[in-house]
Amino acid sequence: MSKFKLFVENFLVYGFGGIISKVIPLIMVPVITRLMPDTGYYGISDLSFTLVNFGSAFAVMGMFDAMYRMFFEKEDDDYKKVVCSTTMTFTLVTSVIVFLIMVILKEPIADWFFDDPKYAYIVYLTALGTLVTGTNSIISAPTRMQNKRKVYLVTNTLSPLIAYAVAIPLLLMGCYTIAMPLAAVISGVVLEIAFGVMNRSWFSLKLFDKTILRQLLAIGIPLFPNFLIYWLFNSCDRIMITNMIDLGAAGVYSAGSKLGHISQLIYIAFAGGWQFFAFSTMKEKDQVKQNSQVFEYLGVISFAATFFMCAVSSTLFRAVFTEEYYPAYIIAPYLFIAPLLQMLFQVIANQFIVVKKTWPNMVILLCGAVINVIVNFLLIPVLGIEGAALATLLGYAVSDVICVIVLCRMKLMVVTKRFLLCTALAAGFFAAWRLLFDSQLLIGLAAALAVSGIFVLLYRPELRWLLSKLRRVKTSTEDGGNL
Repeated sequence: MSKFKLFVENFLVYGFGGIISKVIPLIMVPVITRLMPDTGYYGISDLSFTLVNFGSAFAVMGMFDAMYRMFFEKEDDDYKKVVCSTTMTFTLVTSVIVFLIMVILKEPIADWFFDDPKYAYIVYLTALGTLVTGTNSIISAPTRMQNKRKVYLVTNTLSPLIAYAVAIPLLLMGCYTIAMPLAAVISGVVLEIAFGVMNRSWFSLKLFDKTILRQLLAIGIPLFPNFLIYWLFNSCDRIMITNMIDLGAAGVYSAGSKLGHISQLIYIAFAGGWQFFAFSTMKEKDQVKQNSQVFEYLGVISFAATFFMCAVSSTLFRAVFTEEYYPAYIIAPYLFIAPLLQMLFQVIANQFIVVKKTWPNMVILLCGAVINVIVNFLLIPVLGIEGAALATLLGYAVSDVICVIVLCRMKLMVVTKRFLLCTALAAGFFAAWRLLFDSQLLIGLAAALAVSGIFVLLYRPELRWLLSKLRRVKTSTEDGGNL
């Protein structure tokens, strides 16, 4: 039971903490878009964050995960301080290098990301954002590694609050292009100072160790390509829309992606507890069956949630956004299910790590990313922002399908016929929604309820078991028992 309790605690605390950092920006999207006179300004802000993510991936070089892994290698605190100090020293150097490169190449970067060299001044802010993001990820790490949950929750709440407290006055003053990037930098600096004070005992330049650095790089560098591939999935569509259409279209797409990414809240909460559960059960005899069932259940839940997103998307956008952002309603369902498909991929791709074969993970993801880029080139000129959203969805879908096929052949996964039926029903619903009732709320809800009802019938044994389990937990709690 202690293992279950730890899983639940990690799921709730770190998952909920991650949700807080995402839900506040989600709530603020309609406010920010209304304060900006043109969709292009919102596109600039979103592309600035895209550039920060790109630069920080190079700055960190997978060292956060490597540091996390090696921190628990020994119980010796002196060793842990050497690991933290070595990681921080390396990341500080790489972050400064990336910062300088971005400043030197500010005009070409502005031309590529913002489709105009005149926005080179924004690259200064994104370069600062990259420097802060890269170093902040390391200097804040000991807080989580020591399981300081309250601090984690507070900082994840304060970060977006500080950013919007800075951004909104700037927007009211008419500083539309720099408001959000500058706010992100200020928020990051405030948090970095706070974490620097809290975690100062873990870092010292004098403790830098070349031997430890080699071990960190051996773990971190192989992870680096995965970060770039995920960046391609999540960000290249915005850059391609900017260059193939305009900044205004990128702004509309960004608004649609923000609302569509409500599902990221599910993904973030899941990721908070999944890693512990996956590795703590990897040696059990029924591990393959158990992992396959997790994939299947999450898949069905993801499909059903997407049905309702399809149904309400048009009505939701008409109620929340101004008219110029309304066309984004069509892409929200595509970008709602995309993070869920990423979640499903990570569930099953964990099997490669269990058998110590990590390279198929990268190769399969790369195949999906290549499909994403190719479909973007083909469909953006034809379908506009919908083409980009469809490309993202197809990229993740291809990755999932390939991964399932490979794992089944390796006897590391089992797929049931009822799940294949559910997948076919989900694809049929999605096609019918897009062609027949994409803006009709009542028909969409009726269809979503009907197909979800079929899912319930197919999985009624599991639902009965879950209900009985919940009743037992409730009874135990009322009687003063413990889980």
